[in-house]
Amino acid sequence: MPVATLLPFTATPNRKSASPTSFRLTEKFILLLVFSAFITLCFGAIFFLPDSSKLLSGVFFHSSAVETNTRTGPDSSDSGSAGNDDRVLAKIRKDHEKALLEAKDTLQKRPDEIKQDIIIEKEKVVKESMGQGGKDVNNLPFVEYRRPPGATGHEPLDPETRDRRAKIKEMMKHAWDSYRRYAWGSNELRPVSKQGHSSNLFGSIKGATIVDALDTLYIMEMFEEFDAATDWVEKNLDFNVVFRRKAVELGEKLLPAFKTPTGIPWALLNLKSGIGRNWPWASGGSSILAEYGTLHLEFMHLSKLSGNPEFAQKVMNIRKVLNRLDKPQGLYPNYLNPNSGQWGQHHVSVGGLGDSFYEYLLKAWLMSDKTDEEGKKMYYDALQAIETNLMRKSSGGLTYIAEWKGGLLEHKMGHLTCFAGGMIALGADGAPGDKTGHQMEQAAEIARTCHESYARTALKLGPEAFRFDGGVEAIATRQNEKYFILRPEVIETYMYMWRFTHDPKYREWGWEAVQALEQHCKVEGGYSGVRDVYAPTPNHDDVQQSFYLAETLKYLYLLFSDDDHLPFDHWVFNTEAHPLPVIKKDKTDRPNEVE
Repeated sequence: MPVATLLPFTATPNRKSASPTSFRLTEKFILLLVFSAFITLCFGAIFFLPDSSKLLSGVFFHSSAVETNTRTGPDSSDSGSAGNDDRVLAKIRKDHEKALLEAKDTLQKRPDEIKQDIIIEKEKVVKESMGQGGKDVNNLPFVEYRRPPGATGHEPLDPETRDRRAKIKEMMKHAWDSYRRYAWGSNELRPVSKQGHSSNLFGSIKGATIVDALDTLYIMEMFEEFDAATDWVEKNLDFNVVFRRKAVELGEKLLPAFKTPTGIPWALLNLKSGIGRNWPWASGGSSILAEYGTLHLEFMHLSKLSGNPEFAQKVMNIRKVLNRLDKPQGLYPNYLNPNSGQWGQHHVSVGGLGDSFYEYLLKAWLMSDKTDEEGKKMYYDALQAIETNLMRKSSGGLTYIAEWKGGLLEHKMGHLTCFAGGMIALGADGAPGDKTGHQMEQAAEIARTCHESYARTALKLGPEAFRFDGGVEAIATRQNEKYFILRPEVIETYMYMWRFTHDPKYREWGWEAVQALEQHCKVEGGYSGVRDVYAPTPNHDDVQQSFYLAETLKYLYLLFSDDDHLPFDHWVFNTEAHPLPVIKKDKTDRPNEVE
């Protein structure tokens, strides 16, 4: 079966699964299949809107007073608001004029004509709402919309911080404008050759950068660009119905991937035939931990959206399978055979192939308003096993997380693994016993190690992986590990460490990265990765990754924003930095509770 006819099923974007030959391709937001719906939905309020295209258009597209309420007011800055207000008022006038004309035309008709028009319109709506096989996908439960706070923020009071935040927004504008000019509709941009870039691993779906960048544009209050992006999504991703309904439809199409003897899903799914399979290189056709383990947040929300518990049941079953298995030294190997339910090769990594599984255990607990006790226990038990078996300190005093292969340690840490500093900091407050301080120290040490991996290169950008053997520390020794592809994980950890400590060094380290990006990655047509961070001058790889807009620039922007911009007690970031609202359980204060 040609790869182009398949779409990857699970979460394999910038830090997930990959063979040596396909690793970079599988990281380029190939979860677009799921997240093309979820990302546009998951940004807060859309999960909690009534199933009304009129109201939705006011909240997330063009028009009326609803738009004014979502884009101005206490959550947004006053700076530059006059121009936005004028634009919004002009739209309101235009909408009102159109409504008046339609009303006048209707009133000139006879009553029997009006009645017939209503019948025809109802039949049209019913027809459009029917899914494949004639299934009615419009029968969704009512959901209440109360936007969690902090979707947009305020200008920082400190002048230097405000200027740096504005600089990052300027970087986003350059990346977005370049994509729009040279690669609009393609998955990604080739900024040096100024043309589109697409991988066949996306299947027939296009526009990954557009979908990936949506919430970053909104968070940065780049509303004109946001409107252009949502217009494209409406017209080209066939989202001509309410997004909530489309997300449910997509979710239902993905369910056949779970039709395995164990319920562990396949990595690849043919949407037409419903036939799934795994990557041929993955330990005898095994499923990959960071793929099947990175569905929980989205599928739990999908059950809330649809009123269908099956989505939640599928991901909860994954936990049941894992809990029945013996885990070597308490660790989770990267490979699991979906037919036999047994581990494949005993290769353990907190970087590629494994990373986001651990992240989602913690974030499932946080997203549940700290009611998911099973997820909490699994996370802290796994973290203890990682500390005991994988976490080491170099002779120079740098803490790193090694990889474990059949009981032997490979003293290598990937750029992908650098997200772990932020993860450990995020979970430290809930740590069992008196381990909160200890875990914050671990998080700070990992952040320092990852900063050193940047500081010890010629370009001040981090390599794909760095080693602690042969007399070197935090340095890449192999040529195929020296590249930098605009990755976000180090910046992600800086952002979390800033939020929890307010130590100014994390903002300074972030600013160092901004300067390096501007000096070595910025080109006339956007931002490009580089092939060797130890070379004195950059050799560009000519790819502006979609996750650069979705993650790297978003985390930088939040690093220089106030803490009430997407506050952690109301929002959880999925593994691609798309914010999901915490599902509040307090019955007296239910900003996100589904009715």
